[in-house]
Amino acid sequence: MTILAQTTTPTIIPGPNKERETELQLSLKDVRQRILRSQTSSTGKNQPLPQLVAVSKYKPAEDIAGCYNAGQRDFGENYVQELAEKAKKLPPDIRWHFIGTLQSNKAKILAAIPNLYCLQTLSSIRCATMLSTNRPEELPLLNVMLQVNTSGEDSKSGLSPLVASAPPATQHAELHKLASHVVSNCPRLNLIGLMTIGSIAESSKDDEGNDDFERLKETRDVLERLLVAEFGRGEEGVQWGSGGKLLLSMGMSSDFEVAIRAGSDIVRVGTGIFGSRPTKA
Repeated sequence: MTILAQTTTPTIIPGPNKERETELQLSLKDVRQRILRSQTSSTGKNQPLPQLVAVSKYKPAEDIAGCYNAGQRDFGENYVQELAEKAKKLPPDIRWHFIGTLQSNKAKILAAIPNLYCLQTLSSIRCATMLSTNRPEELPLLNVMLQVNTSGEDSKSGLSPLVASAPPATQHAELHKLASHVVSNCPRLNLIGLMTIGSIAESSKDDEGNDDFERLKETRDVLERLLVAEFGRGEEGVQWGSGGKLLLSMGMSSDFEVAIRAGSDIVRVGTGIFGSRPTKA
């Protein structure tokens, strides 16, 4: 999808000091190499390399510029106002991903950001409707991913996963209802996949398996079948996935290599690139 330039010329923020820029570039290079190694050893090694989203919340624009100068274009933010302010300061060809919890009263602000490429945390029909209604016609469709709470933790946002062994229930599940609503009633949105935040317990396991990632894959498979039955597979005018396939966004700094080997299409890495983040003021 082509991202349109901002209508006003942004102020290009120079990168950080030389020492910090070198540190960021070395960290970014290391993460990219680990992604390549993980993809090479995965069952889907013939697939395209997973997309790297550099999670830059709380980080100054100078740090983002340092990564931008090293070729990084996809960045993730958790807070609407912080993202909006950074988008005004930084180059318009950055692809911003919103990865925080979206409050419906902030949907209008978020939808209007010209180079917002993807919202990865959609979990309500209300927010979907508001995003679609407020996405300006002159901008590209907004890519969205539905957030799935694969761990079942109360502290995590997202909808319940789907289970292949319970087909009658899946048709009435909140996740399926939301996906169907986006495709049917949100012409300014493009449903491209599912996202999850794995539990610390799963991410800390010594073995290669991760139940959260397996649940997301199962959910993807079930939801694809439901959407194909309802809307067809990638026919013209059907705005979901790519050729009837949904992408998976799973894996963060502590577990992105396991996620890639499990089949992740998008990984979100913050600490691994920028270092430990400060607490929010």
